[in-house]
Amino acid sequence: MRQTQKDSSDKKEGKKKREESPTPDDGHKCRVCRFPLLIALLQLLLGVAVTAVAFLMLAISPSLLARETPHWAGIILCLVSILGFVLYCITYVPDERTSKQFIVKLLYFVLCMIGLVISVLVMAFAAHHYEQTSSFICEQEVEACVCILDKEDLLARIFTYEGVGDCEAITGTLTLYFLIQIFLNLAQALICAVGAFIMWKHRYQVFFAGLQIGSPSTQQWQKV
Repeated sequence: MRQTQKDSSDKKEGKKKREESPTPDDGHKCRVCRFPLLIALLQLLLGVAVTAVAFLMLAISPSLLARETPHWAGIILCLVSILGFVLYCITYVPDERTSKQFIVKLLYFVLCMIGLVISVLVMAFAAHHYEQTSSFICEQEVEACVCILDKEDLLARIFTYEGVGDCEAITGTLTLYFLIQIFLNLAQALICAVGAFIMWKHRYQVFFAGLQIGSPSTQQWQKV
């Protein structure tokens, strides 16, 4: 009987210890460096930068396709960053204790992975178009720039960019914008990967398993 009461008491104390497990102490740390605030800030800055560069590219010629001006990728990352700010405002802790925290953290993890995939796709498109525009042979026509990859190839595709007053905007400025998009989306992909990794690590690697080391009186707990 005494053994049963002792086991019951140990279980209650163990449960209490798990509920009172320490949470990240940010009192002596920079609040800007606290996860996920820093990640969300970087995502917001990169998302705005990608969107701004995309609209600058679109200003060169309205003939550019959506895959060549990835403003949509920047807008999506801005939305992901806003969710990161929401996660910060509801007091982020690794061991969620409310359904709201769990839903927001799961959604943030999924959107970070989606942002990672989108950034990789944008990098692929930007790299392809960068290589393409670097090899263009262009001729200026009335309010348009007509470009081709190989003049000797009669079946080569002809690219016509409307509203361009100088072909240098295509072979020079547009090419530079594609290169900038590659680096911005590379940074964006890395930030999304870091955000998803930290979220996964906090959820599945940093928790108190309730393993008691030593005698019941010492109540030492091992963090695994």
